[in-house]
Amino acid sequence: MAISSRYHVGAAQMNCHLGDVEANVELHREMIREGRRRRLDLLAFPELSLTGYNLGPAVADVAMAADDPRLVDLARESGDMLTIVGLVEALSPGEYANAAACLRQGRVVAVHRKINLCTYGGHEEGKLFSHGGRLTQVEAGGLTSSVMICADLWNPGLAHAAMLKRPDLIVTPINSALGMVEGEFDDAANWLACLRFYAMVYATPVVMAHRDGDERGGRFWGGSCIVGVDGHPMATADPGQGIVSAVIDRRDIARARFAMPTHRDANTRLVASLLQAQLRDESA
Repeated sequence: MAISSRYHVGAAQMNCHLGDVEANVELHREMIREGRRRRLDLLAFPELSLTGYNLGPAVADVAMAADDPRLVDLARESGDMLTIVGLVEALSPGEYANAAACLRQGRVVAVHRKINLCTYGGHEEGKLFSHGGRLTQVEAGGLTSSVMICADLWNPGLAHAAMLKRPDLIVTPINSALGMVEGEFDDAANWLACLRFYAMVYATPVVMAHRDGDERGGRFWGGSCIVGVDGHPMATADPGQGIVSAVIDRRDIARARFAMPTHRDANTRLVASLLQAQLRDESA
């Protein structure tokens, strides 16, 4: 069978029941079924979508293994659609990761562990989670996606390293409550600027899945979207719960990368040598 060049991708915008995994599983099940009715090839949920964000010590209570039956059940519901859900992954006794599980055809096909944990402003992730140490790229039906959880995308070095693997798509599940970053940080506007920058510079569409609702006094502002290779939003979610989607075409990606050859001209050996030189200078 010939691989299609066109893919229908979506972001599930929702709110979570804090600490209630079973209730969140049911909400995921409903939205996965809706995604399949729309014939989506990919559906991304927000960061920590199965648990909620401000967990504190309850991290241990909601953690699950990567082969948890509830994940496998959602993978069966997903069929051929690649579904990306947020969870607290149990690594070893007392150690947990902020993770995203990639589900398809009844299997957990990959798990990304957040690398760039937020421990500033109102964020305390570094006190709760272990850092991930690997980039994650997953292929499904001919479409390759790089999964980067929230602040992973705010580390330009991580983003560049991920783009060197030549994904067709960046998928970024986020939790960005208003006021969590100190100062005059404009969450919605700055996030859109970040997404547009990477989509345009690397000619790579971005799917961003976010929450809309309140949690322990924090307000999640929605804004889930798909940004195209030209850096402009192709689709943006309306307020509230729902799925926002758009069709991306790998031929458009090819044309944009030919016109803006960031991947081709990355000069990885030079960049690596400059980084090594900087590390030597810092250790001297």
